[in-house]
Amino acid sequence: MHTSTAEDIKLDLKEHRLKNGLRLILSEDHSSPIISLQVWYNVGSRNERPGITGISHLFEHMMFKGSKNVEPEEYGRIIQQNGGTDNAFTARDMTAYFENLPSSQLELAVRLEADRMAHLRLTADTLASEREVVKEERRMRVDNSLFGKLSEALYSTAFTRHPYRWPVIGWMSDIDSISLEDCKAFYRSHYAPNNATIILLGDIDLQVTISIVEKYFGNIPSAELMEEVIPVEEIQKKEREKDLFVDASFPWLAVAYHIPEAAHDDVPVLELIGNILTSGRSSRLHRKIIYEDQSALSVFASVDNNKAPGLFVITVNSIKQGHAMEEIESIANESLELLKAEMVTERELEKAINQMETNLIFGLQTNFVKGMRIGFSLTSTGDPLGFVKKLESYRHATAKDIQKVAKKYFTSENRTIIRLFPKENSEIPSTK
Repeated sequence: MHTSTAEDIKLDLKEHRLKNGLRLILSEDHSSPIISLQVWYNVGSRNERPGITGISHLFEHMMFKGSKNVEPEEYGRIIQQNGGTDNAFTARDMTAYFENLPSSQLELAVRLEADRMAHLRLTADTLASEREVVKEERRMRVDNSLFGKLSEALYSTAFTRHPYRWPVIGWMSDIDSISLEDCKAFYRSHYAPNNATIILLGDIDLQVTISIVEKYFGNIPSAELMEEVIPVEEIQKKEREKDLFVDASFPWLAVAYHIPEAAHDDVPVLELIGNILTSGRSSRLHRKIIYEDQSALSVFASVDNNKAPGLFVITVNSIKQGHAMEEIESIANESLELLKAEMVTERELEKAINQMETNLIFGLQTNFVKGMRIGFSLTSTGDPLGFVKKLESYRHATAKDIQKVAKKYFTSENRTIIRLFPKENSEIPSTK
């Protein structure tokens, strides 16, 4: 039935560890003369605390503001002048920096990354300017975005103890008050070789690459990594809900359930469920809400793949006039009840497996995407090839697994509901 197999993903990874704890993952591919160099730091918003939420993301900005041998704003310019692109991102569990370049520029990329790991210039001026940039980003992504508002309300309601309860970008009051001392302490304790993994893929020679990395990173001292105690989320015992009144033309809805961490066997099954419910025109909720009832603009499911337990979320945006919030909620709930009561059809399951497989393999031709898959797998599950194993999990999933997993997580006491209502009619009758 399935022609492609995990073996099609030819990924021969070589690992090397420097004396200072830096982990190196290499993958040779000489099909084109380019490389992707990625530095994954084992720090994200989960390593923050109230008072400094958002510091991981603010710090990602600071990393471009100059180091011992590189002027502020020079970083990207040097990469571009040498035919490359560079960027970075912060997430709940990690912060990653990357350059995609011609393979002749390997040493340049390594030297630049080592310089900012070891000798970042942290000044009051750059902190002040980047703080404003990040505040503007927060306004755009959260305060002026319905999706941002919905998501922020969801995580702060569904989580009461775990750091996933605050947004990666942080709370505005914290972004405002993070000090230069906070940044220096953060840099010392997290930006160290023993808290990072370099993933290097493409047109490389293994021995030459290792010696270049040793040359630039080998003398950077490792840091005393604090044993962090991250609070464990308590099991949710009853349904939680929150209604927000916002500047919007139409109501939005999010229905979420707590699910396990990325390494858990149930996560690929939950992803298949999300696909069966909302992926493509023939999916169950798309067909009902968008096509038959025409009651909303879009519906989609998302499944967290986090180091710690996350959420399975169904989001319905722009519920049209003449359709009540309760009606949409009950359709979402019924779709989950149906998964518990009846087996999904072989055809639905097969289609979901094929789609998940295609999505996973798509883009793996590029060094950059391969590196991203390896980095995310490593960070969330501890296994750099976790995504290849996930492919096997999809293929082995049965209709019985779908039913079992649905029964396990889709219970009313495990549910959190967030509703966004347009402000003008805030006399909305209670939905309970």
